[in-house]
Amino acid sequence: MPPIKYKALINVDLGEGYGNLKCGPDEELLPLIDIANIACGFHAGDPLIMASTVRACKARNILVGAHPGLPDLQGFGRREMKLSSEELTAITIYQVGALKGFLDVEGVKMNHVKPHGVLYGMMCRDLEVAKAVMKGIPRGVPVFGLAGTNMEEAAKQEGVEFCAEMYGDVKYSPDGMLVIDRIKKPWTNEDVEKHVTQQLTAESVTATDGSTVHLPVKDYPLSLCCHSDSPGCVEIVKTARAVADKFNKEHGYSDY
Repeated sequence: MPPIKYKALINVDLGEGYGNLKCGPDEELLPLIDIANIACGFHAGDPLIMASTVRACKARNILVGAHPGLPDLQGFGRREMKLSSEELTAITIYQVGALKGFLDVEGVKMNHVKPHGVLYGMMCRDLEVAKAVMKGIPRGVPVFGLAGTNMEEAAKQEGVEFCAEMYGDVKYSPDGMLVIDRIKKPWTNEDVEKHVTQQLTAESVTATDGSTVHLPVKDYPLSLCCHSDSPGCVEIVKTARAVADKFNKEHGYSDY
């Protein structure tokens, strides 16, 4: 199997607090990442948090994308909801537009859109849900998603550029879907290293039942996601960063 054609970039969800409530250690994670997915107010985040997170990313030259989720603050966007196609498109436009306002103020380009939590999982399983969300993404802005699922197919049908994701702190089911936990579980550094290395070097992952699942990254740009609300997230991201840096160096991927 030929190696993945693109540099492996690290993306992390940031700005997922609300009011006085803080979620992850964003300040500690910023030096470790390439790309930030900023919460847009529906599952987490508020105007002041969005504004300060954009400024912090700009100061470190971190690429910034919108992280829209289902309208479920209490459930952190990790409880499934039944919305019409029109609603799904509208909530995507609403959230992406909100973040774009803050990006425009700082003169920062929107790099991508990455759906959050259960919305992401719903899109992987349901083509109509995926298409409805894609319709809310501005033309010319890529979407981050799971290759080989309805996210990829919907992006193709709706003319949205697709970037493939792998995960440093999420397990996969035997059918290649993500196992989305309501509350993140801890990972050891050794398990993260093994999990990420297998994905980058073999384009496969060991599923929850012990089987090996192929990850069809194809020729898409690649980003490796970790979560700021995982227990021990700083160590998780440091470990993923080390594996990604080794992979990039071995393949001569020094530029974006």
